[in-house]
Amino acid sequence: MPEDSQLRSCEAPAKEAEAARAQLEAALRSVGIILPSLSTDTGECVGRTIALVDLGRCNVATARRLVSALSEVSQHGAS
Repeated sequence: MPEDSQLRSCEAPAKEAEAARAQLEAALRSVGIILPSLSTDTGECVGRTIALVDLGRCNVATARRLVSALSEVSQHGAS
């Protein structure tokens, strides 16, 4: 069983990943895109806890909306 210090060292990256996931979800929803499998995950790499935002899978229509939104930003620049 992990010690308290190990658990605490995992909490910060997990919270950061969850915050990023929530921000990404809100930004995508604002342009009409929903990624139903959007989630977070933590792992370990070279003894360090890493946090990931898993974009998951989406259907073709959602992928095309994502491409359209990104293309518009790249053409008009980020605000």
